[in-house]
Amino acid sequence: MKQQARSFTGWHMTAILVSFFAVVIAVNVLMATFAVRSFGGTVVENSYVASQKFNGWLAQARAQEKLGWRDEVTLDTARHVRMTLNVHGARMSAVAQHPLGRSPDIALHLHEAEPGLYVSDRALPAGRWQVRFDIRHDGGEEHVLREVD
Repeated sequence: MKQQARSFTGWHMTAILVSFFAVVIAVNVLMATFAVRSFGGTVVENSYVASQKFNGWLAQARAQEKLGWRDEVTLDTARHVRMTLNVHGARMSAVAQHPLGRSPDIALHLHEAEPGLYVSDRALPAGRWQVRFDIRHDGGEEHVLREVD
């Protein structure tokens, strides 16, 4: 007795192709969603100009490291920025920026609540923020970028 071979009909092939492309589209949408929600990088106006300044930024970072300042940045329960710094009596200001520019920048002024602990005058809204600190002490200057959420 001969066995009859089953063949795919046009309907089966269409279902397979539609299923394949549905999976590809679903994976692309999922990956794009993860990328947008988790991107913590900095967006620059002109990447060529930024690349030309890179060596200067490295030299500035080396000079800052020689100061020996160590910091730790956190948020308190009310979402005020807190920086613990191994330097007392520093003058400090900061700007909180949303990583993708979805919210306007927030200027922060930090005061020394106790020796080495600096607290912002304003609370940050919920979400991830990049905080750029400008710290001055005894003629030394440091610029620090930290992420908080």
